[in-house]
Amino acid sequence: MQIFVGLGNPGAKYAHNRHNIGFMAIDRIAEEHGFGPWKSRFQGLVSEGRLGNDKILLLKPQTFMNLSGQSIGEAMRFYKLDSTDITVFHDELDLAPGKLRVKHGGGHAGHNGLRSIHDHIGPHYTRVRLGIGHPGHKDRVAAYVLHDFAKSDADWLDDVMRGCADGAPDLARGDTGRFLNAVASRVNPPRSSTKPDDRPRAKPDAPKPALRPETPEPLPKEDTRSPLQKLVDRFR
Repeated sequence: MQIFVGLGNPGAKYAHNRHNIGFMAIDRIAEEHGFGPWKSRFQGLVSEGRLGNDKILLLKPQTFMNLSGQSIGEAMRFYKLDSTDITVFHDELDLAPGKLRVKHGGGHAGHNGLRSIHDHIGPHYTRVRLGIGHPGHKDRVAAYVLHDFAKSDADWLDDVMRGCADGAPDLARGDTGRFLNAVASRVNPPRSSTKPDDRPRAKPDAPKPALRPETPEPLPKEDTRSPLQKLVDRFR
């Protein structure tokens, strides 16, 4: 069994915030793979289902972001799991919008949700880092992450969410490469290598030089001299 966790803040006020992209990813996985109804457990909302052959518990902590580790630690201990059985989906300032990376272990990089998880279960869990971009200055970060996604973000955001759902069975199986490929195929779908207008066109044959009519050789003139004149001309 594994636990897939989405990070965010509870309540309609925060539902569309950049900080809640982890919740959004977990919701899409539950929807696309027919998980069970959400129930209140472990200081969070949980939904059970399967991804391929793997039993998965989806968890959205309702403790607010800064205390996410409390909910995750409680669920992990209940099922007697190790931290390596936990995968956390969270927002990532250091990745451009639409970018995604998977990381196993490491530091929390100042992310308050990850900091809380470190405090409760340690650093040895998997993170799916969902890029939201950076506002440009650290003093603007709090307002930025607690602000809704812009309307212009809708297309790439939906592509990333669908990609996460597509690749979720691969992620559960431990095939990070196939998971990332599933997301990439949604964000940057393959295009035909040759468009109709781009096909190489046959070059027109070079015009052949026009043939000039042959100039007929002049016919020899008829000799009208008399025999005597021919004899005189011969000895001149």
